Amino acid sequence: MKKLALGCDHVGFILKQDLLAHLHSKGIEVIDKGTWSEERTDYPRYASAVAEAVIQGEVDGGLLICGTGVGISITANKFPGIRAVVCSEPYSAQLSRQHNDTNVLAFGSRVVGLELAKMIVDAWLAAEFEGGRHQARVQAISEIEQRRE
Repeated sequence: MKKLALGCDHVGFILKQDLLAHLHSKGIEVIDKGTWSEERTDYPRYASAVAEAVIQGEVDGGLLICGTGVGISITANKFPGIRAVVCSEPYSAQLSRQHNDTNVLAFGSRVVGLELAKMIVDAWLAAEFEGGRHQARVQAISEIEQRRE
């Protein structure tokens, strides 16, 4: 992934700023979808902005941060075509890309610190969808989404 959308609520703002620098140092272009301060705000707004950017092909994938990563990932997963995963360690992040073709990664700033967040992001970015037997499962997810629309 060469271009990402990044979004967070007020709880994730500091970690988002640090990850922006990390991603830029790796040559990854980042579109910052907010928030832009520690002033209290609600995560659905930013999850929606990142999900829309992914769906519209504006970016290759998205990163989301809230307190736990749970609420912001639930919101992103409401969008057809989004496969968001919340991870607290690198192994699940890697496998989520390899087996589930995730296109949005979420985590909690109250759960992981900066160095662990960097490892999670790096593992997710380095992994590629393996297809094969996993393709049928991803297709099944898409079919479920289409029935629900």
